[in-house]
Amino acid sequence: MDKKLTVAVVGATGAVGREMLKTLFDRNFPAAKVRAFASARSAGKKVPFGSETLIVEELKEDVFHGIDLAVFSAGGTTSLKFSPHAARAGCVVVDNSAAWRMDDRCPLVVPEVNPQHLEKHQGIIANPNCSTIQMVVALKPIHDAVKIKRIVVSTYQAVSGTGQKGVEELERQVRDLFNGREPENKVYPFRIAFNILPHIDVFLENDYTKEEMKMVNETVKIFDDPSVKVTATCARVPVFYGHSESVNVETENKMTAKEARILLSRSPGVSVYDNPRETMYPMPVPHAGEDPVFVGRIREDESVANGLNMWIVADNVRKGAALNAVQIAEKLLARDLVAVRDKNAFASD
Repeated sequence: MDKKLTVAVVGATGAVGREMLKTLFDRNFPAAKVRAFASARSAGKKVPFGSETLIVEELKEDVFHGIDLAVFSAGGTTSLKFSPHAARAGCVVVDNSAAWRMDDRCPLVVPEVNPQHLEKHQGIIANPNCSTIQMVVALKPIHDAVKIKRIVVSTYQAVSGTGQKGVEELERQVRDLFNGREPENKVYPFRIAFNILPHIDVFLENDYTKEEMKMVNETVKIFDDPSVKVTATCARVPVFYGHSESVNVETENKMTAKEARILLSRSPGVSVYDNPRETMYPMPVPHAGEDPVFVGRIREDESVANGLNMWIVADNVRKGAALNAVQIAEKLLARDLVAVRDKNAFASD
């Protein structure tokens, strides 16, 4: 595409929005102009973009004319209100919230897994949940090779998944405990410092949390394979950045641990970090700030004929949010899809 692009970051003052700006700059995304938007209370603030600073503009319904591509990280309510206005103005939206993920009009995309789904976009593309992204990046090569029948996943999710307020709560509670003060819970229902909460998002009627059902439903949509059965338990842990997952898969055909290591080492977006004898395995602290999905503890499940266990770690703010969104934008550009084909797709929203 020869056209010089104007790109917007919506929610630019938040942790993920700032990371989106950094990622656009670091990856040298070919934008002639980048604009930053946020709510009225943040208008006028400055946010970094490389060595420059951008003045944050107030997000309004009519700001999208002349903008080719917008990456949103401003929450579901904001996205539901403003994304259709952007699409109707001819701006393609990549949205990081849960607002559009299960909407049939919106592809749910992880570029290493299902970039072909972008071909059917109608103006809004959904960025999956952070915990789903890292899991499907690691599992799609295995699914393609030996077909996954069932996935059992337990997550250990960092407080940054709740945003800056989660990071600040953990910091505050640790300081309070070290200084002999009783910590206050403002963000989470219980203390998160030196604790684990088996509870992310709200509980549903089936006693799973919304976060757990996101992993179930999003995996099926991304794989485009309803035969894959998924069950999840999601927990919040006192880690600042980086989600970890214990994943067990049962497959139709046999794959050994050695075969899995070789396959994943050749897979895009995956870094195999696995040598038990040298105590080499992924952890959130050393891999914070890095782009790949790290996989280790790969071993055969000896309780079934065809099963594998693995440990998956990724930076939830980078690959789990900002990087995946920017990679979607890059794929749109490479496939010449930075245009809304049907501006009436969201006319009623």
